[in-house]
Amino acid sequence: MTENEAVSLFKCLSDRSRLQILKSLAIEDMYVERLAERLGITASTVSFHLKKLSDADAVSSYKSQYYTMYSLKKELFTTTILEILQEESDETKAQAQRDAEYRQRVIDSFFEYGKLKSIPAQRKKKRIVLEVIVQAFEYDRIYTEREVNMIIADFHDDFCTIRRDMISERLLVRDAGGKAYRRIKQDGKETEKLS
Repeated sequence: MTENEAVSLFKCLSDRSRLQILKSLAIEDMYVERLAERLGITASTVSFHLKKLSDADAVSSYKSQYYTMYSLKKELFTTTILEILQEESDETKAQAQRDAEYRQRVIDSFFEYGKLKSIPAQRKKKRIVLEVIVQAFEYDRIYTEREVNMIIADFHDDFCTIRRDMISERLLVRDAGGKAYRRIKQDGKETEKLS
């Protein structure tokens, strides 16, 4: 189900009369007059709602003798909300572009000639700054505390705060003694202890 189809369906489901029509059709296929009688509303109102439901692909119709019968498209309702949320959005590329632009603005604001001007107070901005700094560390290499401090000092004098923040943000991991450090892979699944 595409994002637009989901929006159309949710709009339909937000109306009580349409929801009652769908509940009736879940029991059995019905024609307009029967639905009107069952729900206590006019046939023209039922027709209006059925048109909306048909546009949202929630119901289908077929001819049976003199009547146009309406049936629920049950397969549509087997889709879970989670499946809809996990479907790639039409907005995905635009969101990624906005995220990249925001990230670049933060970097431009806090770095000058490769040096960190100040440590951001806002966590989201601080995370971006720390991600820039952690790129100076290699994966699969163990660093001493002195080496970590020297690398961070190339960016900012307050290497203690930055080192602590990098550990709390799971960008670096340290051994139990706090003397050996390693860069963590970005998937965040790396939790084994340093040897």
